[in-house]
Amino acid sequence: MTFFLLFVLLLILTFAVLLYFLKPTSMEKAVAEQMEDIGTDESARSGPTTILKDSATSNPLLEDLVRSIPFSPNVARLAKQAGTSWRTSSVMIVSFAAALGAGWLAWLMTSYLMAALCIGLAAGLSPYIVLYVLREVRFRKFNSLLPEAVDLMSRGLRAGHSISAVMEMVSTEIGDPVGIEFRALHKEQSLGLPAREAIMNLVDRVPLDDLRFLATAILLQKESGGNLVQILDKTSNVLRERARLRGQLQIYTAQGRITGWILCLSPFMMFGLISLTNYQYEKILFTNPLGIKMVYGGLGLMVIGVLLIRKIIDVKV
Repeated sequence: MTFFLLFVLLLILTFAVLLYFLKPTSMEKAVAEQMEDIGTDESARSGPTTILKDSATSNPLLEDLVRSIPFSPNVARLAKQAGTSWRTSSVMIVSFAAALGAGWLAWLMTSYLMAALCIGLAAGLSPYIVLYVLREVRFRKFNSLLPEAVDLMSRGLRAGHSISAVMEMVSTEIGDPVGIEFRALHKEQSLGLPAREAIMNLVDRVPLDDLRFLATAILLQKESGGNLVQILDKTSNVLRERARLRGQLQIYTAQGRITGWILCLSPFMMFGLISLTNYQYEKILFTNPLGIKMVYGGLGLMVIGVLLIRKIIDVKV
């Protein structure tokens, strides 16, 4: 059984190395994106209407296999919202290889199947956790730059520019990720997609409350009329006030967040340090039935504590 798992692990690592070295270069990706923009394909697919072609892998069979997995659209959406060029197939292959390799190593070290399964599951979830963290960082940067973008739109409208022109100004004058998302919005509008659908696509790509406020203000003015400059000024004030409140909440909940991190990481750090100095001292936890029950109980109580601390510090603005 051990040799079979080792063979499977080596096989997966070999394919992963081949996929890494056979991936297209940055120049090839740029040429492919330009060709996709020139020859957009109106293929039937689920989701919001858009005229920008989705990125696909160079292997149609692999792409069809990935699309048949139920949660693959969620993974693709998460990678896109994180601002990465990771393909769904690559994320799933890395996740499977990490789960199999970590689970196999844990089984060799502990000889306990349940511990190996838990460690393998945690390792398999690591790519998705990385994408989630990158998405949160990108969303925070988007929130910090959005009031500046709204102010630029307001000044452009006062100068006599159209709403499409001021969105193009935002795409060129404001840094990423706001700039790149508004460039996609302007490109969809310039290629013929209605403004409402283009704005809703933007909200779908960046599902933030602050951006929803801006989208609601623009769509309300287009459908009901009114002074868009005044609406944008009020929207900018609301966004800045929300940012100020979020900053205050970060200060007020700092102690709770630090406490949560210390309580979560200290048991694992102590376990690793003690295992490095004396491996036999900790081994009884995984060989004695009572020790295994204590590990399960400790992990369960830790999860409950994390959820409680998160509930306490998660204040909606």
